[in-house]
Amino acid sequence: MKLYNSYTQKIEPLQPIQDNKISMYVCGPTVYNYPHIGNARPIVVFDTLKKALQAQGYEVTFVSNYTDVDDKIINAAIENNVSEKEITDKYITAYNQVRTGLNADLPDVAPRVTETMDEIIAFIADLIQKGAAYQVDGDVYFRIESDPHYGELSHQRMEDLMVGARIDENSKKENPLDFTLWKQTDKGIQWNSPWSKGRPGWHTECVVMIQNVFKTNLIDIHGGGLDLKFPHHENEIAQCQACNHTKLANMWIHNGMINIDGTKMSKSLGNVRWAKDLIAQFGGNVVRWVMISVQYRALMNLTDEVFDVAIKELNKIQNAYKQVSIQLQLENVKPSTEVDTTLWTRFIEALNDDLNTPNAITTVLETVKNMNQLVRKRPLDTETLSKLIATLEKELYVLGIQFDSIQMSEQDKDMYRNWKQAVKEKNYELADQYRSQLQEKGII
Repeated sequence: MKLYNSYTQKIEPLQPIQDNKISMYVCGPTVYNYPHIGNARPIVVFDTLKKALQAQGYEVTFVSNYTDVDDKIINAAIENNVSEKEITDKYITAYNQVRTGLNADLPDVAPRVTETMDEIIAFIADLIQKGAAYQVDGDVYFRIESDPHYGELSHQRMEDLMVGARIDENSKKENPLDFTLWKQTDKGIQWNSPWSKGRPGWHTECVVMIQNVFKTNLIDIHGGGLDLKFPHHENEIAQCQACNHTKLANMWIHNGMINIDGTKMSKSLGNVRWAKDLIAQFGGNVVRWVMISVQYRALMNLTDEVFDVAIKELNKIQNAYKQVSIQLQLENVKPSTEVDTTLWTRFIEALNDDLNTPNAITTVLETVKNMNQLVRKRPLDTETLSKLIATLEKELYVLGIQFDSIQMSEQDKDMYRNWKQAVKEKNYELADQYRSQLQEKGII
């Protein structure tokens, strides 16, 4: 597999640190509200990447965190007169409902910041001891000049960053670019530390959770939305460079943003679309299909037309799947354990080309076209059809599309044959009765 590495700005071969094993960490949400559709894109992108790697025999350890301490969480707790944990538990549940609603697997490990506090405090102390951080009046800041490579991920020069940083200069900092590792506060949830009673800065949390879960300071893939590249991911790398002399991950993968009807999604414009609402309206298959119909790095524009196209394509796929499944069961053909190697190879090659899901979808539609052509021919080529439907099932699994399988009893088969016979004899009243029963069972 080749992927675009944001750090090098090149498409590079994925070279696992350990043979046949992939360590992957994706920045999760700050859980103070329901996830919007922009939050859903990395769920789909990195779940698809994980499944594509697993389909080729890789053992993938997928980790995604929950940031469950933050000013926004504290403000929500105060506003609702509840504890921070009640807020975060509620929205972690909501986030996981969106994951499952989009047919995505839950992470293998989902660490919370509040459960990693001892390790975070120890890490900050280590940075201070190494001269990469300093304490002022109970706050701790990262010394940006301790990382001579700062800006290499976002490809920005230190001089250019300084111009913007001086506008919002904090007089406590040695350098306007220095960022907070620990914040002294008496508002909301707090922890005791050697410097003050307070809570950690956002940028430190992921570094520590990666090291804590994977027991290493270098993983294969670190992912997230493009909006996290700077400053969040840049600051993660800076801390890891200062502490461990590594850039934390061999590959930095970022998915593109989402527009709504050609306009950037924002609360101020009132065009935020909640993921749960779109799933309720269209179903998880349709929302996921929309997500993968665009290459993951590209800007995605959500419109009514995009959803209409997705519905039509999925209906076409599902109808073919049903028809072939029914015909094979009528012939008492057992499911194939083999796939069409040409189509499957083409499908995997598309995904191996920087997770090119649009080209993978093209192969899915070609698989469906072949199925539709064969299912109408007699005598029925059951061997080829059985391979094609097995291929389609594997393709859809990797892309995260789930259709209910059709299991026909002998009574169902008889009813189906009777329906076809009634149609042939133009006994439409009887045919309608059989058809209605088959529809109730979800067979047609």
